[in-house]
Amino acid sequence: MVKLFNISAIALAAATLGAFAVQANGQEYELVLTSEAGDRDSVLGQAMQNWASMIEENSDGRIEVSVFYQGELGGQQELFDQLVRGNVDMMITWPQTSYDQRIGVNYIPYLVLGWDDAIESFGKDGWVRDVIEPVYEEIGLKYFGPFPEGFGGIATKGRYATSFEEAEGLRVRSQPIFPLPQTVQAMGFQAVPIDWAEVYTSLQTGVVDGDSSNVIYWDYEYFRDQLDYFVQSSHNFSSYSLLMNAGTWEGMSEEDRQIVEDAATAVIDAQFAEARAEDERWIAAAQEAGMEYIVPTPEEKAAWVERVRAEVWPQVEEALGSEIMDVVRANASVPE
Repeated sequence: MVKLFNISAIALAAATLGAFAVQANGQEYELVLTSEAGDRDSVLGQAMQNWASMIEENSDGRIEVSVFYQGELGGQQELFDQLVRGNVDMMITWPQTSYDQRIGVNYIPYLVLGWDDAIESFGKDGWVRDVIEPVYEEIGLKYFGPFPEGFGGIATKGRYATSFEEAEGLRVRSQPIFPLPQTVQAMGFQAVPIDWAEVYTSLQTGVVDGDSSNVIYWDYEYFRDQLDYFVQSSHNFSSYSLLMNAGTWEGMSEEDRQIVEDAATAVIDAQFAEARAEDERWIAAAQEAGMEYIVPTPEEKAAWVERVRAEVWPQVEEALGSEIMDVVRANASVPE
């Protein structure tokens, strides 16, 4: 039996790689792995290469994985659509909430307030996984786990803000994923939802004054000539997800599933071990390059936490349901 990539223009590049062949014995696969962000040399790009290489090596070449980097197959929503449809087999991505708002658990603001809490909550045995994994299953995706980066901030040019009042008039780009725009708005900024591929041009032309919710790496590495400040608001814990189309997953033998999952686990474990140090390296690099790095005072951060939780969490509860928010409130970090 042969599974063909079809119809969508975004999938045509993947289709040229051939079919995903399923045979009764000695199965062979040609899989497509992609992400909406991260070029070949980025941490994310290297993680994709590592995932693909381990799969190919441990299957003795029976499972071939072709990697496509940021923008090569399309934008964020477009790629996620193709993953759900099966035109793309695997992704490391910020999952979209368009299929199920409950995926927004990944993006609840001020869910965790420090690295220790984040690692415990988002890790293999963490409560966040218990909440989110069944949601992915319902929309047809296999969830391997998170790819943590660190805590997001607000990067701007011209001026910066560490309070609701100071943020007035600053237009900042937000990922078009609920509830991130709502979060940035509650912090006092004017949130402008923009896809990743359009951020640089939007900064350059003045459509926005900054970027939000990314760790400093992305703002330094891609927009350093446009941005002057990075405020470590830490309103979100930035974490991608390693995902696979459920149809592709279910069509594989148990042995080959184990190969794919073991490789994914290795990538995730390495990232959990290195994420904090990696983030600190990029903070230092950005400062050395002239970007001013600002950490809000405990009082300033507490004011943002109080305001954002009071305004955004009820919106999250309405969208995700009280059952999920009961779990969130029972496990979320408690402000000091």
